[in-house]
Amino acid sequence: MHRVVVTGVGVIAANGSCVRDFETALREGRSGIRSHSRMRELNLHCQVAGEPEVSEARLAKTFNALTLRTINSGMLYAGLAAIECWRDAGFAYDPCIPGPVDWMTGAVVGTGLGGVDTISEKLVSMINLGMARRMGSALVEQFMSSAVSAFVGGLLGLGGEVNTISSACATGTEALVQAVRCLKMGQACRMMAGSAEGASVHAWAAFDAMRVCCRAFNDEPERASRPLSKTAGGFVPSAGAGMLMLETLDSAQSRGARIYAEIVGTGATCGGQRNGGSITSGNPSGMRRCIQNALSSAHLEGADIDYINGHLTATIADTKEVENIKAALDLPEDLFPLLNSTKSMIGHSLGASGSIESVATVLQLDRGFIHPSLNTEDLHPSVEWLRPRIPQTCIASPISTAMKVSFGFGDVNACVILRKWGCKTSAAC
Repeated sequence: MHRVVVTGVGVIAANGSCVRDFETALREGRSGIRSHSRMRELNLHCQVAGEPEVSEARLAKTFNALTLRTINSGMLYAGLAAIECWRDAGFAYDPCIPGPVDWMTGAVVGTGLGGVDTISEKLVSMINLGMARRMGSALVEQFMSSAVSAFVGGLLGLGGEVNTISSACATGTEALVQAVRCLKMGQACRMMAGSAEGASVHAWAAFDAMRVCCRAFNDEPERASRPLSKTAGGFVPSAGAGMLMLETLDSAQSRGARIYAEIVGTGATCGGQRNGGSITSGNPSGMRRCIQNALSSAHLEGADIDYINGHLTATIADTKEVENIKAALDLPEDLFPLLNSTKSMIGHSLGASGSIESVATVLQLDRGFIHPSLNTEDLHPSVEWLRPRIPQTCIASPISTAMKVSFGFGDVNACVILRKWGCKTSAAC
């Protein structure tokens, strides 16, 4: 079985539209959540969101005019993050000169909702206006479920397995799990793994109707996303993309690639919507088993984990998540790892959340810092014991082993464990 390492990262997030800006924002504790005029016009309860900002100059430099007319926001974010990741891994990309097919590289690029913005803003409206014959030929490739992976595969000329997975809010992390399995079995040398979610006010409105989005801080956007807070009022919807280049260790070393981290353990489960689980709520046993499976595959115990990037959405599920993680790690309160929520800065980017937060995890692991969890000054009473483990400001911390967990609708769970590259205790798995 091949060992799998991370050799590149790329990101488009609400608080940073490239890795450099994203890392700076994480260190500074800078929120990307802002008031959203369209949500206000539609009279949604939640009127704030985390929508990435990408300059027109960058778009014009990266894509031609025809491409920009025939992609939606999810595809756009996926493409930008993938190109950055590709270059960060040491490969050349020229938008004007397509390279040859790379038969040894594939991609698993997930999405939670697909092209909802295309369907709601173009397809449905044009058909209802009797303009079906004027829709053009590019709409299907924008709303098909595999639009994000197809777009990335074409941009980079990927010749290996290229597919899309969708596991609700666990999508991004499960994309890494699937890519690792492919690499360990020797089916490719490299896999671009990640996910993207477009900015769709219509999709956000559906969650708003479920009353799971924050409505209490519309006039104070930066305070709206409050994971683990006793004044948390629901998640803040957001969009973006995260990509990681996963590679067999042999391939990375043969080409002299810079290595960020090694993925030493993975887990993915479904709770079967039993034991209190449902399509919108997790079975605690499934969540715990997912984490325990990842630990087992890494040959690690709970005490070996230094830091956890939680799913932590600012809903009533937060305290249950902590309870399940604690049980899975089998640790006393005073030995619980450091914990934070990237969503406190960028909101909940749904299917893209796991991959964006995995990029954050890799950066913290590689650069030796833990970013603050914003708006946690008033922790929920049931997790007050966690206060020493949740940074309020950025701290320097030479962590060696990190865990990323994600949980999603459908009672699905995903977990990856990463080890800082060069650490003397790096597992040979």
